[in-house]
Amino acid sequence: MLAYAFYESDTRILQYATALAKRGDTVDVLALQRDDSHPESEILDGVNVYRIQPRTVNERGLFAYATRIFRFLLRSTLFLRRMHREHPYDVVHVHNVPDFLVFATLYPKWKGVPIILDIHDLLPEFYASKFALKDRSWMFNVLVFIERCSVRFANHVIIANHLWRDRLVARLKRPQNCSVVRNLPDLDIFVAQPKDRQEKRDRLLILYPGSLNWHQGLDVAIRAFARVAGEMPQADFHIYGEGPAKPALIELANELYMQGRVIFHDFLPSREIARVMAEADLAIEPKRATSAFGNEALSTKILEFMALGVPVVASRTRTHMLYYDDSIVKYYDNDDEAALADAVRLLGNDPLLRREQAARASKYASENTWQARKDEYLRLVDGLVSNNGKTKASTQTAIGEPDQASYNKA
Repeated sequence: MLAYAFYESDTRILQYATALAKRGDTVDVLALQRDDSHPESEILDGVNVYRIQPRTVNERGLFAYATRIFRFLLRSTLFLRRMHREHPYDVVHVHNVPDFLVFATLYPKWKGVPIILDIHDLLPEFYASKFALKDRSWMFNVLVFIERCSVRFANHVIIANHLWRDRLVARLKRPQNCSVVRNLPDLDIFVAQPKDRQEKRDRLLILYPGSLNWHQGLDVAIRAFARVAGEMPQADFHIYGEGPAKPALIELANELYMQGRVIFHDFLPSREIARVMAEADLAIEPKRATSAFGNEALSTKILEFMALGVPVVASRTRTHMLYYDDSIVKYYDNDDEAALADAVRLLGNDPLLRREQAARASKYASENTWQARKDEYLRLVDGLVSNNGKTKASTQTAIGEPDQASYNKA
């Protein structure tokens, strides 16, 4: 597997790799190194992890971002060529961002190895949000062209939600082997805790874990919390993560005199952040509905909080509504900080209401776990290998289909 990401913190990649390793496959992962505390290579749960390039998530411009990615592309191309010569691969699974990372597999592809491109985020929309690009600008069109070339290079494409699958297929203007694999909670990591924890603690813990980008809407969440902080003195809002928006978010919290109430934490690996999430009383997923990208990006954390038995307040985005109805998520509309504040106040002050929502959500999550769906991914991999990289129409399925009525309404 190849990813311009931190393996230990990307649950999606962890799930794929460990599922393959647990059934006896040899799995190599080429990824990023966060700092010196993570070795350049190690074995994690049977997976051989090679961290081939260090990265600090502090890019402020497109040039700095692109330079680091192209350096990773070159290193991974050479690394894969050497590794494939030493022990030939049966399949290579590449994760975006970026799409063109798939071309690092040129050598194994030339040798007949099937290639999977896993699209976590639609790149044209993602970069348009990240770097304020117009959707009809020349740069946006270049990204669409790169996306098209990358998808056609791969033998099979996996994409993270159904809205994006439809958009991608429409952009390609021709049939493509494409499956949907939603971000599903792994019950080996996200284990619910006893519910009496809320009654045993004086403080109300409100939590957001994830990347800190503009489209995530954390500024809305901080302003909303500032509205209710005075009437909810027992509540604290903890934010775990990193990203380019972090300095501005810290400054906003200081401007609103929320020091000590809005508390920022560094990144934690998936298993550690899962333990933190399990201790929360309430989760906020404030993804920006007025952002074209934010409105369609499916949150991983919502289902993980559901599996942990933690109630969620979320922005009513198009993709959230595709999968979760109002009985299992407390929604607010239009990136409205006042509406978010009302939702936090309502659930924060009513433990019974939180427990009732969490119970309904836990039932939904129990039916939509990685354990229940991983065999479909394993069959996809086996089909590619046995058919020399060709997938049949029957493999163009969705791992975790949405409720069809909801999908038709989207």
